[in-house]
Amino acid sequence: MQNLPQNKKIILFDGVCNLCDSAVQFIIKHDKKDVFRFVSLQSDTGKEISNYLGISSEKLSSIILYQPGYAYYHKSQAVFEIAKELGGLFSIISIFSFLPTSLTDSLYDYVAKNRYKWYGKKEACMIPTPSLKSKFL
Repeated sequence: MQNLPQNKKIILFDGVCNLCDSAVQFIIKHDKKDVFRFVSLQSDTGKEISNYLGISSEKLSSIILYQPGYAYYHKSQAVFEIAKELGGLFSIISIFSFLPTSLTDSLYDYVAKNRYKWYGKKEACMIPTPSLKSKFL
């Protein structure tokens, strides 16, 4: 945990999920301020962070945004925080954060439950290209 960048926000994601992979690629493309770093939930680092946060590995069907030394967010709240950080038109998504978390998380859970059926699943986590390697922990 000491090797984590303290000045970056870390996104933990399902490394075998095609939807999640597309979301990571989208965030990388639009992260103009170089705020985010990424780690798959299946990796040793992902498991270490999840354990540190007290999140059971059986409940990891969620994106997690971790701000070392500050806070962590999961499910819809993570999406809203990421959108806010991306800024511009993307921050419009965060206006839905006024809705009850139970409602936004229910929608998130519905998509998460069906993500493999709708978008497919990889056999293994993606290997970042050399130009993207610095974005991954």
